[in-house]
Amino acid sequence: MSLEPSPSPSRWIRVPQRTRLGEPCLKTDPLECVDLLSRARVAFRAGRTMMEVFRLAQLEAVVRMLEEHECDFVDALGRDLHKPRFETVVSELILVKNEALHAINNLKKWMQPQHVERNLSTTLDECLVFSEPLGVVLIVGTWCNPVQTCLVPLVGAMAAGNCALISPCECTAHTAELLHRLIPFYLDNECFHGIRSGTHLLPEVVELNFDHVFFTGDREEGCRIATAAARTLTPVTLVLGGKNPCYVDQHCDISTTAQRIAWARFHNAGQSLVAPDYILCHADVQARLLQALKCCLMQFYGPDPRESRSYGRMVNLEIFNRTRDLLWRSGKVAVGGQVIEAEKYIAPTILTEVAESDPIMHQDIYGPVIPVLTVNNIEEAIAFINKKEKPLCVYAYSTNSKVISRLMSETSSGSFCANDSILQSLMVALPFGGVGSSGMGSYHGRQSFDTFSHRKSCLLRGTRFECVTYLRYPPYEDHNLSLMTWANTLSQKSQGWCQIL
Repeated sequence: MSLEPSPSPSRWIRVPQRTRLGEPCLKTDPLECVDLLSRARVAFRAGRTMMEVFRLAQLEAVVRMLEEHECDFVDALGRDLHKPRFETVVSELILVKNEALHAINNLKKWMQPQHVERNLSTTLDECLVFSEPLGVVLIVGTWCNPVQTCLVPLVGAMAAGNCALISPCECTAHTAELLHRLIPFYLDNECFHGIRSGTHLLPEVVELNFDHVFFTGDREEGCRIATAAARTLTPVTLVLGGKNPCYVDQHCDISTTAQRIAWARFHNAGQSLVAPDYILCHADVQARLLQALKCCLMQFYGPDPRESRSYGRMVNLEIFNRTRDLLWRSGKVAVGGQVIEAEKYIAPTILTEVAESDPIMHQDIYGPVIPVLTVNNIEEAIAFINKKEKPLCVYAYSTNSKVISRLMSETSSGSFCANDSILQSLMVALPFGGVGSSGMGSYHGRQSFDTFSHRKSCLLRGTRFECVTYLRYPPYEDHNLSLMTWANTLSQKSQGWCQIL
């Protein structure tokens, strides 16, 4: 395959020897990971990633990779998840391109040192915060959205000037193989490497002592990653699943609410970390909401979703069996419920009469199933949410601004969205991440740059005015202490620090 000349002025950065797209793709041996990490460290220490022109070239290469291989990504995700082309382009490719283009347009500003306010004692000095890259980072994606969970963090790592090893989830084998082949074809061969390590080997890879680990996935695996990282004091960003509640108030547009919930829960066959996990519906509107949801499913996928080109499949039999068991052991099927193991197919399913003790209310749902529970008022909904672990997302549908305000302020979650779902997790301008059991750290846009940077405090002083600052030196005298105490009293009206230092 021939490559078009890079439009970047830094086209000299690209390495001529590339992996051919037809070569076989094997799992990365742990010893090979050590070698790739070593190569990346050498490149980083040589200052390869420090220049703005290099970072821009790599970000442009990501955009070019997605544009030139859109059909390949659509095909790979179609094989892995039966994912429709529309969902692949919108929720995977466009999202990553927007992140990369945003970083390209803002990189110069992000890289500039930030000056902070000076006080009386630093009037002639420089006080600034300098963003320096962390080093070599590990990015681990998940199978729910395998392209965006690998490449959106990678954009932030690139923009911040890091080298990176990228580990796509092995569950989406075709997508992982495609990324493994394209990364060395488009990106710098010393700074960025794709690896294919099984889930059971990830803790061993993490222990190789990276400068940061960015993980997206379920909580159980996230705990193992965090434990392995702690052994080497490696900082982590964890974006984990959770039980995302969705409150439906009696004062809302039922038709629009049903459409937005149905889309959020059942796109990608329900395989999402940010989809509504259960509905807390006001008792007065439950019957209307169920009817509206049923009409939406007919409108979206027709009388038989199995035949719809817009509906996906479960990624593997393990996830299929887990979701099917939760479905069968919880509540009553109001809509859907059909399963075909040979096709890894589960119909869009709505459960009613769900008890809080049912298994589906205690495990994350990675499939096209949503339970509907009823509450009598907003206080009951808030209490229900708050007695559970902090979720990644909280959703609220109401035309009453006071209800929205209460849900937003009286619950704690990684993110909040009113009268829609998922969109808050896709916006470049909004930091996204978990809190408590749903993760730590955040990313998107400038926040991604900061996540992969160390914000170094810098004070640049001269040697003048030693006739004043000498008061801090031994031998300590009461007279000097009195002067410094007096100076501190004066400065409390401004910043509260002893400015005479």
